[in-house]
Amino acid sequence: MKKNIKYFDFTLVIIPILLAGFGVVMIYSASMVIAIVEGLESTHYFYRQLMWFFLGLIGFVFFSFFSYRNYQRLIKIVMLGVFALLLGVIFFGNEVNNAKSWLSFGPIGIQPAEFAKLGLIIYLSAIYSKKQSYINDFNRGVLPPLIMTGLVLGLVVMQPDIGTASIIFLIACSVIFSSGIKFKHLFILVFIGLLLLAIAVPSMVTDERIERFTGAYQPFEAPDDDGYHLIQSYLAIGVGGLTGEGLGQSVQKLGYLYAPHNDFIMAVIAEELGFIGVVIVIGMLAIIVLRGLYISWRCKDSFGALLAIGISSMVGLQAFINLGAISGILPITGVTLPFVSYGGSSLLVLMASMGILNNIAMNVKRQERQPVQVNEDDEPIPNSFRHRGGEPWTS
Repeated sequence: MKKNIKYFDFTLVIIPILLAGFGVVMIYSASMVIAIVEGLESTHYFYRQLMWFFLGLIGFVFFSFFSYRNYQRLIKIVMLGVFALLLGVIFFGNEVNNAKSWLSFGPIGIQPAEFAKLGLIIYLSAIYSKKQSYINDFNRGVLPPLIMTGLVLGLVVMQPDIGTASIIFLIACSVIFSSGIKFKHLFILVFIGLLLLAIAVPSMVTDERIERFTGAYQPFEAPDDDGYHLIQSYLAIGVGGLTGEGLGQSVQKLGYLYAPHNDFIMAVIAEELGFIGVVIVIGMLAIIVLRGLYISWRCKDSFGALLAIGISSMVGLQAFINLGAISGILPITGVTLPFVSYGGSSLLVLMASMGILNNIAMNVKRQERQPVQVNEDDEPIPNSFRHRGGEPWTS
């Protein structure tokens, strides 16, 4: 283990743990009043998130040392698990906020759609890395994995969880785009996606979803109704100013702000820690995303590169959608802020994903530090003639 630790990417160790730990503190600050109103102990959400934080640390360590290449052999098991969870939530799930998206196991509840994100990233990365030799053949190289992607999206939409479905769709797009498909095929996929969206939109349009759009883009036309939540978010952000009111001093969390420990936790951060606190959190999230993309660029293995891109996209897209909702750029969809918002399933998946990303980074460092091998004429052996262990191929 000590040998492997020297290859750790400590940026991907320190920043996710700091963010998740900071999230536990902010959840305690933001949820005390909400918990009491719900008839719970003031520390209820704090202790539950703390439990998931420690489970996430265990997951991070495990996946850091578990070779990412093993997932290529496990994709059938991974996808069977994803479909079992998504089908389970449809038939046996608990309904929360008009969506049946939770499975309960005694006192523990999980959100299967969160695990579906990572499962689909692994599946698409493994399949498209195997199809590199014929990636330009649309029928053989591009289309088959899209059927599986469509099934996963369909099951998430049935819950219905449009916010998570949107993230899964965009993550899939990022992996597919990065796999090297032709632009012609990409345009075909975009056209098919828009066509399916046009067909699906009429059945998805409800009064509640229309209210979310009007609340996002015309909040002051109905300040006590559709626009109420966004206006409270604006107030929290505006009051915070540069340095904030101080940790624990938010007023908007006292029943004014919707889900202050979850969807709108960044508004509480803005009020208590100000613009400086917001910039630090966004900066740390940006570092994780950029570091993941840098690792994907350095990785010589197509599976590892696509996996790193998918994980980076998951963090970046989720953060963008959450921040877009609290600032009025996007409608409110119930998407949490990565590492910081309350949510055990989300935190567990994110910490496991950071472990996988760290394992890819470790592999990249290990390969780069290996001595260059030479042939009988003292010429370097090209990387293309070496297998994954670094030794030359033999016939």
